[in-house]
Amino acid sequence: MYPHERSLVERLKDEPFALIGVNSDVDVEKLKGALKQENISWRSFWDGPKGTYGPIATSWGVNSWPTIYVLDETGTIRYVSARGPQLDEAVDTLLAELRAKQSGGK
Repeated sequence: MYPHERSLVERLKDEPFALIGVNSDVDVEKLKGALKQENISWRSFWDGPKGTYGPIATSWGVNSWPTIYVLDETGTIRYVSARGPQLDEAVDTLLAELRAKQSGGK
């Protein structure tokens, strides 16, 4: 998924969009190497030494990996598990809704 995520970040670099990753790797040093090797340019948090039972995964109810949540500008989860073209469509839809709100539309 990293190539698609990189292209999404690049395509939306001038938009009100943020991609945030949470990694459940147990070894933080290995994780740092993987982030560098995979050219991860977006914020990516380590969920601690408990791995898949870390505080972020636990509080968000994550029970499978990868889990993708797409949130709107209010922080409401609007899409779950969108990948590939569906992820692009979800983000583009939310950006269009935001533009409409900002211009006084629906």
